[in-house]
Amino acid sequence: MAESADFKGLHDFNGLHVAALESRRCDDMDRLITRYGGVSHVSPSMREVPIEPNRPAIDFAYRVITGEINIVILMTGVGFRFLMRSIERHVDTQRFLDSLSDITTICRGPKPAAALREFGLKATIRVPEPNTWRELLTTIDQHVPIANQVVGVQEYGVSNASLVAGLEARGASVEPLKVYGWELPVDTQPLADNVRALAAGQRDMLLLTSAHQIVNMLRMAETLGIVDQLRDGLRTTAIVSIGPTTTQMMNECDLHVDMEPSHPKMGHLVTEAAARSGELTAAKSRMRQSGAVIKASRDAALSSLTDNLTDHSNMHPSHNSLFLKACRGEPTSRTPVWLMRQAGRYMAEYQEVRAKQTFLELCANPKLCSEVMCTAVDRLQVDAAIIFSDLLPLLVPMGFDLEFVKGDGPVIHNPVRSPEDVKRVKPLSDPSDLGFVYETVSQTRADLPADIPLIGFAGSPFTLASYAIEGGGSRTYTNTKKLMLSDGGAWSAMMDVLSDAITVYLNHQIAAGAQCVQLFDSWAGCLSPGHYTQFVLPWMKRIIGDIAPGVPVINFATGNPELLPLMRVDARTVVGVDWRIDLKTAWDRIGSDCSVQGNMDPTVLLAEPDVIRDAVADLLDSVRGRTGHIFNLGHGVLKETPVENAIALVECVKELSSVD
Repeated sequence: MAESADFKGLHDFNGLHVAALESRRCDDMDRLITRYGGVSHVSPSMREVPIEPNRPAIDFAYRVITGEINIVILMTGVGFRFLMRSIERHVDTQRFLDSLSDITTICRGPKPAAALREFGLKATIRVPEPNTWRELLTTIDQHVPIANQVVGVQEYGVSNASLVAGLEARGASVEPLKVYGWELPVDTQPLADNVRALAAGQRDMLLLTSAHQIVNMLRMAETLGIVDQLRDGLRTTAIVSIGPTTTQMMNECDLHVDMEPSHPKMGHLVTEAAARSGELTAAKSRMRQSGAVIKASRDAALSSLTDNLTDHSNMHPSHNSLFLKACRGEPTSRTPVWLMRQAGRYMAEYQEVRAKQTFLELCANPKLCSEVMCTAVDRLQVDAAIIFSDLLPLLVPMGFDLEFVKGDGPVIHNPVRSPEDVKRVKPLSDPSDLGFVYETVSQTRADLPADIPLIGFAGSPFTLASYAIEGGGSRTYTNTKKLMLSDGGAWSAMMDVLSDAITVYLNHQIAAGAQCVQLFDSWAGCLSPGHYTQFVLPWMKRIIGDIAPGVPVINFATGNPELLPLMRVDARTVVGVDWRIDLKTAWDRIGSDCSVQGNMDPTVLLAEPDVIRDAVADLLDSVRGRTGHIFNLGHGVLKETPVENAIALVECVKELSSVD
């Protein structure tokens, strides 16, 4: 039955340039894209190449025949056919098939099951859609005890480390078998042309049907010497992945997928991509605009640093401060110290200022913000200052109705709860909307002693997203995780717009006079390392990569020490550590060549002076001899803290860490 014009209009690429890397069914892909109104650019990206002669395949077959392998997992249909081709001149193939029929065979989806049928066999178990390694392990848990069993795995062209680890964790001995590789096509010119066009931003969409297409796309970009350009181009190209396995490969390559179809089939991929093409490409267009704003912010930050970076005689007076030397991992005469929330409710001077206006009014008054911070620096005699502000004012120009309610803290009256709501989140297209923050940086920089470094800061995208979605603080982050896990496109869009805003915001703070910036991820501790890697880390890498070079970035997340190895994003990152892990263990996990900040429990400051001194001594002794330590609390100063105790802490750090 022919489609109606109205139906086709709703599922039409409308002349967009659509790239695809399909090989085996490249003609089908080309016809589908054209049928749905796209300008098709299909370039085969790979060819399956048998490994010949394949001695491991022959040994594998003999081990099945002799009963040494108890369970066989077939990952692909073409792989099983290659296996049979590899052994046919060396093994009695009927005997091998008979032996295979006597043991448990598990097929990852319909294609390997169909390949088995071609040889007269029926799979013992077939893994349901979407046929990823996760469904495979779930199916095994439900149907096949594998403890103390030898499990043979016919692999893709690349090994799946997650699957092997999952099988071994269940007590199996795993025998992986590689039967073919994924090489570049014989004629690489179409692929090279497509990769160049993607890098140049000349493709509106990219459709991916296989994980290894991504690998070969990057291989081609490396051959052409345009890997960085390709990554930049893909950031503003709408990318549609056929399913979770391909999406996972994208994530592992630090690339982002904007959509998956409802079923992992080529027809669904093309029709659903066409239906959402307008929405997806509009979002990417906004990203291109954000990219221009980010570049302008980075240029502004760099222009303020240029003289310092090129003329060491013109370095800022704080360049050789203990704090900045520690950020760079250089030796210091003692450990530098500052405290998060060092200007706050525990100080009478702050309370006096705060009593005369709301918190947001205070944050919007640069002179008062500078006054309360400089007062704290003077009283405590710390080695660095941080601007007085809050994480959340950044959300206001992005369309959120923010209020600080007495007794309840921050409340957002129009939270994001659905994919439709995400569309109303505005990019930070005009950084001057937050001009009062940059004025606070400039004012504080002017009022501080010249040799005291000034730290700017922002909330990390996950924490800001959590506030925006929950409407305030939360213990469970139910709404945040629901959106994160149920709609990858909406989550990516939310993280994109927040990350771009954060980058612009921090670069403008640097341009205004900050020598260092800190990212606060107050709520990241609710995530597992896997979820952090998939749903947060790509955006953290993007932010830190786009901050003006030469400026230290402190990356601080609380609540889950298992995240610490993931917090070290680049060479200039300083990892902040909270008190839930001892500092030496944390530092070992992060890497001893990385600078760290932390990590005394803030409640220690509620104790007697001798307890504080012992705690300081223990922490310093645990990492003595290492360079790159900045002493801080594992979170902010508590409002109940006596000011005298905070002063005593700073004095203890200075005394006990001094090099004789």
